[in-house]
Amino acid sequence: MSEVTCTHQELIERCKRGDREAQFDLYRMYCKATYNTLLRMVRHVHDAEDLLQSTFIEVFTKIDTFRQESTLGAWIKRIAINKAINFLKSRRVVFEGFGPFDDRAEMLEEDNDMVLSVERINQAIQALPDGYRTVFVLYAVEGYDHEEISEILGISEATSKSQYSRARARLRQWLKTNGI
Repeated sequence: MSEVTCTHQELIERCKRGDREAQFDLYRMYCKATYNTLLRMVRHVHDAEDLLQSTFIEVFTKIDTFRQESTLGAWIKRIAINKAINFLKSRRVVFEGFGPFDDRAEMLEEDNDMVLSVERINQAIQALPDGYRTVFVLYAVEGYDHEEISEILGISEATSKSQYSRARARLRQWLKTNGI
């Protein structure tokens, strides 16, 4: 057993016993990646911060249900993604029939001398409608396959694939429109 695995198991056991220091260590290990995932999905800093807090509350209250069938990070990410999806659903995210993409693209700052950067790509992703963005982030950024996405979102696999395809097309259009 590797030192990292042993350390994670010890940390989990300490968290199960309510050890605040262990909980803080666990939080520090996973908060940044979890926050970034949430922010990519919900787009607003305050919403992502609220969901991050809610995610770790659930992690600590349900850590005794962690069965080590996946990595601890994957388990935490799954909780965070489910929180983000429920948040988006509560805002009535629709997974088909979005309005014109250009309305959102106009809100972004225009700069014809831009270089393709992570920041610009993130801006393009954030300009996607909620449903497109959710599927795109889950597939292209988080690495879920369409079968898993269909289960997580309660949509068909075909819908997941078409939403991803449409998201890619809109991203290409956004990049082209913005001279990138």
